[in-house]
Amino acid sequence: MPMLSRLSDRLARLEEIAAAALAAAVTLLILVNVAFRAAGSPLYWISELSIYAMIWMTFLIAGAVLKRRQGIAVTLVADALPGFGHRLLMALVDLAVVVFAALLLWLCWRWYQPLTLARLGFDVQAFQGETFNFIYAENTSTLGIRKFWVWLILPWFALSLTFHGLVNLGGALRGLRDPGQAPPPPEASR
Repeated sequence: MPMLSRLSDRLARLEEIAAAALAAAVTLLILVNVAFRAAGSPLYWISELSIYAMIWMTFLIAGAVLKRRQGIAVTLVADALPGFGHRLLMALVDLAVVVFAALLLWLCWRWYQPLTLARLGFDVQAFQGETFNFIYAENTSTLGIRKFWVWLILPWFALSLTFHGLVNLGGALRGLRDPGQAPPPPEASR
């Protein structure tokens, strides 16, 4: 399990780096767009690209934040509970994250239907005719790329969050059996 924990830590770190790069890209894109608008010739595709970059940034950092248990929380009950009760509550929260992530992963699988697409020889027209699912046909407004490429952040987030959640849940369950192995509580920002 320590190997999976290290892998989860590294994945979260990569997600943080990618999110930081996207934050810088969003800032740069917005500044470029402001300059072009001031010059009287706005580039509309920059606005759309910056929106998609911001969405990707948000999902990437959300996975890392939940992995580190640093999400916004009201900790009144958790702080009032003694050792075992606190560890049990942490395990229940981790379980809720895993259930949510697994449900999201299942919904993404149903949305993209990769096996059906593969069975139909990656023929988008046949896929649409059989499933009435038009995910692979819709283009972005100004960039002209298929939206399913942009939406791939959702399956990534679901898969990443499932992995992080399972690692966290494993640590929390070990902490229930052996309090010395309980994950440290997240640092509170005050």
